[in-house]
Amino acid sequence: MTDTANILVVDDDDDILTAARLLLRRRFGEIVTCRRPEEIPELMAEHEFDAVLLDMNFGPGESSGMQGLEWLERILQIDPRMVVVMITAHGNVDTAVDAMKRGATDFVAKPWQNEKVVATLSAAVELHRSRVESESLRDANRVLVEAAAPSDRPIIYESRAMAEVLSLVERAAPTDANVLVLGENGTGKELIARALHRQSARAANVFLAIDMGSITESLFESELFGHRKGAFTGATDDRPGRFQAANGGTLFLDEIGNLPLHLQAKLLSALEQRKVTPVGADRSQDVDVRIVAATNAPIEQLRDESRFRQDLLFRLNTVEITVPALRERRDDILPIARHYAAIYSRKYGQETKTFSPQAEQALVDYDWPGNVRALRHAIERAIILTSDAVIEPGDLQLIETGTTPAATTTAIPTVMNLDQMEKETIHRALVKHGFNISHAAKELGLTRASLYRRMEKHGL
Repeated sequence: MTDTANILVVDDDDDILTAARLLLRRRFGEIVTCRRPEEIPELMAEHEFDAVLLDMNFGPGESSGMQGLEWLERILQIDPRMVVVMITAHGNVDTAVDAMKRGATDFVAKPWQNEKVVATLSAAVELHRSRVESESLRDANRVLVEAAAPSDRPIIYESRAMAEVLSLVERAAPTDANVLVLGENGTGKELIARALHRQSARAANVFLAIDMGSITESLFESELFGHRKGAFTGATDDRPGRFQAANGGTLFLDEIGNLPLHLQAKLLSALEQRKVTPVGADRSQDVDVRIVAATNAPIEQLRDESRFRQDLLFRLNTVEITVPALRERRDDILPIARHYAAIYSRKYGQETKTFSPQAEQALVDYDWPGNVRALRHAIERAIILTSDAVIEPGDLQLIETGTTPAATTTAIPTVMNLDQMEKETIHRALVKHGFNISHAAKELGLTRASLYRRMEKHGL
């Protein structure tokens, strides 16, 4: 729609200004005319113009076009998004071409054809609005990127093992190499992926995470590659996939080891060609994403050709980073525990609680089958349930398992609230299976996606 567009016409010929005003007011919104280019900065400050129609020469005897070029540059300095159409005398096309090289969008020659002027300015208005929209989207994206960065989830460590991991991250991040992050559930694989993104040249663009294990096979292509309206029942609009949404940024493929073989082939094709074809489309789209994949499966399992495509593994693990389990870096347990004790004390409006020497020893001695995620939950639970300023071993409610020694075993209180019972049941299943989502979901009789939703509901 151009009927609300505002146009500035700058020319020292009153007849040209009158003709422009009479012609353009029927097709556009406000038409502002100006004889003296010196007034342009003030007019641009007072109005929001969608396009400027600018003469090349001002004053008697002027024909070089230099005045127009100078004011073109001045306009673009004031507003780099502005779309400027030059007015040039017939036969002076070379100067108009020079103006386009300096940032003008188009030109019209005197004496002009009305249809040509209207069509040129209509296109100029659309271009300006697309520039404004693109800038707005970039600003919104920047805000979303900043908001998505988990400021309360730093990588806390004192151990040599984690120092070596982060050294590898520092070396791999500036490259565009795909990275495969290995490690048990709860070790912080996504934090490593975010660190890779934050230290890369793509840091200003989006970081998008997707749990490959929670995507149903029927929606795999739609989720990753997008779809066109009417491609299948329920496709009421065009929708970009995760690859298009992460274009220019980093795509984090979590739980990649759970992807079936036939879907691995489709992912491999997208990575090799750097193109995706939305469902229902007949043309592919170029994508530019850096892939960081993660899995809790051991590398030996990924090297089993019956379970994972080796050509896909080759694509994913240009750089391979293994995040050690918490029991393999016990020097990090107390710093992490103190960090979350401070966070949850603030969250629940309490003075920062500390740990007794016995509680600290219990934390260090425990094997943490759920790793950092389980440690975080234990600290939050202790902060909520403990009225004292010092946390004792019994407050931690560390659950003894068949393979995990515990310094203290305290039964979880029996409750009758259904939500609380569900939360405790899910927590017990997660602890029992070392926070392996697939195994816990199977025992609970849930799908992985349903378990994830319940974990999010209960803050697990």
